[in-house]
Amino acid sequence: MSFSRLSYRVKLILFLLCAITILFLVDTAYQGLNTLSRLNIVEAERDQWQRPSDVIQALDLKPGNVVVDLGCGSGYFTLKLSTPVGKSGRVLAEDIRRLPLVFLWLRTFQRRQHNVSIVLGEPNDPHLPTQGVNAVLIANRYHEFTNSQAILVHVVRSLGSGGRLVVVDREPRPVEKGSTGTAAEHHEVSSEQVESELRQAGFEIVSRQDRFIENDPSNEEWWLITARKP
Repeated sequence: MSFSRLSYRVKLILFLLCAITILFLVDTAYQGLNTLSRLNIVEAERDQWQRPSDVIQALDLKPGNVVVDLGCGSGYFTLKLSTPVGKSGRVLAEDIRRLPLVFLWLRTFQRRQHNVSIVLGEPNDPHLPTQGVNAVLIANRYHEFTNSQAILVHVVRSLGSGGRLVVVDREPRPVEKGSTGTAAEHHEVSSEQVESELRQAGFEIVSRQDRFIENDPSNEEWWLITARKP
């Protein structure tokens, strides 16, 4: 085989590899943009029943505050928390899953919300700063904690005196005859259990709304607890 013919084959292979790479990148970019578009649609629908303004009001945020969105996912509440703390404040968006954090980073970049910091946590350690945090939000994530007391220890350490913790989650449905599985397996947790655990962790309970949301699209009830660090 001549050198020129070998060189041609090498160039052809390189061309095909480059073409495949470009197609992969274009497809990935398209899928990413499509996901971002779907997130906006889903969150606009969620705005109709989640009562986000009331959740944020419970945090009692002020310009310059530092607030944590613990278990932020793709940033439904993170993006809303950016405005009340202002440019001088900071939103710490924490999750243990990398992909939702990537999408959240893209969304903050798109919207120029530069006061948001992405934090990759661990199941029992959210990697929060010691002191300096004014408020923590745990929305629809408490039921997923495998060791809630370990998480609460980190939350207590991060909050300053008088700092607020707001937890909002779904109430377990009435147990039906023949049903199996625990509340945790059904992604639910009772307000009574969470209030007890917050008190054990040293929090004072400011308020508890057992029927914060009475019917979401899945006909489930949500509760909201506001607590503070003494």
